[in-house]
Amino acid sequence: METEKMPPELKAKYDELDAFIKEKNCNEHELIAILHKAQGLFGYLPPEVQRFIAKRIHVPVSKVYGVVTFYSFFTMKKEGKYVIRVCLGTACFVRGSEKILNEFISKLKVQPGETTPDGLYTLETVRCIGACGLAPVIDVNGKVFGASTIDTVNQILEEYK
Repeated sequence: METEKMPPELKAKYDELDAFIKEKNCNEHELIAILHKAQGLFGYLPPEVQRFIAKRIHVPVSKVYGVVTFYSFFTMKKEGKYVIRVCLGTACFVRGSEKILNEFISKLKVQPGETTPDGLYTLETVRCIGACGLAPVIDVNGKVFGASTIDTVNQILEEYK
């Protein structure tokens, strides 16, 4: 991949990733750390980034792809500025998280796993956030909202617009 023909902001991301890979001595055993760095820089791991990494650490793209698809914390889809995760674990579900999820679906006009057309919100479901005592729980970019209700949906959308 020729980075010279890229827009400057994209080239800077690839240059930073390349420097990080070199810090790791282009070692394939550092693949997970490299993928974390790449996802932090790009926001997701599209095929061209996976190919770039594979080439730099001298492994088949299939190995990089296999790791990306195995671990749930890696994503190949561009996420919105705000990632809203609604917990559907048992404690949250019995306390109404499905109604909260449906409210987000209605307000955002997207299904779980999708991003709004303006790129502002990605809606996801998770099985457990680890805050069962606060159920039902919503996580927005790492900030946890406990004892959530349908009114919380409106508060979150107002706060993160």
